[in-house]
Amino acid sequence: MEPINKALQRTIQVPSFQQRYNAIRQEILENEQVQKFLAANDKVVNKEMVDRSLPRLHEYISQSTSCCKCGTTEQCTNYLKGFVPKLVISHNLIDVEYERCEQKMIEDERRIVEDMISSMHMPKDVLQATLKDLQIDNRSRIDIANKAADFIAQYKSTGELPSKGFYLYGEFGVGKSFVLGAIANELATLKVRSVVVFVPEFFREMKNSIQDQSLQEKVDYVKKAPVLMLDDIGAETISSWTRDEILGTILHYRMSEQLPTFITSNFDYTGLEHHLAQSSRGDVEVVKAARIMERIKAITIPIQMGGSNRRR
Repeated sequence: MEPINKALQRTIQVPSFQQRYNAIRQEILENEQVQKFLAANDKVVNKEMVDRSLPRLHEYISQSTSCCKCGTTEQCTNYLKGFVPKLVISHNLIDVEYERCEQKMIEDERRIVEDMISSMHMPKDVLQATLKDLQIDNRSRIDIANKAADFIAQYKSTGELPSKGFYLYGEFGVGKSFVLGAIANELATLKVRSVVVFVPEFFREMKNSIQDQSLQEKVDYVKKAPVLMLDDIGAETISSWTRDEILGTILHYRMSEQLPTFITSNFDYTGLEHHLAQSSRGDVEVVKAARIMERIKAITIPIQMGGSNRRR
């Protein structure tokens, strides 16, 4: 058993509740941010209010009161990750409210932008593209950058999207898909939603959707998008069904509703029409291909994109 004199000595050495209370109170009142708040509210704050608010004031000084700019809110050490405390007066007490820090606002804005772009089978690097990243190293790229800027500017000035998008055509790997992603991201910052679709995979998915009965839902989702971007038309093996019932339905709706549509292809208009006329069964259906092309021409502006293959 411990000798009683040692127990008494230990008890004497433990600070009393009053001593600990006074030490915490002093630490709080010596805090620079607390002092500024009390000075700014000296007409309404009194000693009694401060004493009753000590728990909330201690909560306040126990955290970072400004954004630590840690690069990600996951590393934030505050009680609420991504939020900084702010002192306020509420119900005759000093209370703490929480506001988003700079990093949290950046991440929230980034999340909103990402949510504005719905991707179907598109690579991540395309979806992260921006117009600033577009290399302006030939005349066609300058033309594309200017037309993209005009498209965005029209929406900014009028609040309405132009009825026509672009038909970008050119050799494999020159960056056509990158342009789609850049425009989609630019529109996303303006809270305009885009659906970006890699056409060959989309057509394959449509065939599979017949079995799970989700075909109509997916077609409706794509055709009604505020901005639709169809990437790499002409790379797929076309069938009469995908051409007429899927692509034709989507394009007809967007032409009727005057919804902007962006398309990329290795073919120019003439080459794509020839491709669309060749069905997977070996039939040549010139009239049906021409009908699809009329819709494409009605909703796009053809722009040839030159340059070297950037994927090599």
